[in-house]
Amino acid sequence: MSASFVKPARVIGKTVVLRDAAVDDAEFILGLRTDPVKGRFLSATANDVAAQKAWLAKYAGDNSQVYFIIEDKDGERYGTVRLYDQQGDSFCWGSWILREGRPSGFAYESALMVYRFALTLGFTQCHFDVRKGNESVWQFHERFGAVRSGETELDYLYTISFDAINAALEKYSKQLPGIEVIPRN
Repeated sequence: MSASFVKPARVIGKTVVLRDAAVDDAEFILGLRTDPVKGRFLSATANDVAAQKAWLAKYAGDNSQVYFIIEDKDGERYGTVRLYDQQGDSFCWGSWILREGRPSGFAYESALMVYRFALTLGFTQCHFDVRKGNESVWQFHERFGAVRSGETELDYLYTISFDAINAALEKYSKQLPGIEVIPRN
């Protein structure tokens, strides 16, 4: 099976739901991305709702990425995460932001869901970068088995192998026993 991005309507985990982002999410996304604390390790985003809506409208027809809103099972929004930059059987993930007040375990479960979902799409490895100053996040990824493969002036570059992804899924199986992928209509 060759890897490719497919946008589902939802990916349902134990307590977390990853829902395909829509234009109606623009203000929520912009609020996260422009928050001075949450956005400090992200690429700069203009505080422009119309531009965010336009980006989301364009995203709807873009098959080169999957952008999720992280919700609970009641539909309360807690964050975002995006899968993009396919390189063969490797994908990149980022735009991972979780707001304050999220339920305990949402970071672990959403990360596990990203990996499990990517495996269902045929991906067998992952690459990503983390701002050097974002120590808690790069330590989080290293606990999952990510290996630092390089660096730029701003970022540490990481890869995580198929074996490491599967080891993390096994290690944290209580947080995520499985997922259900709900296709788009």
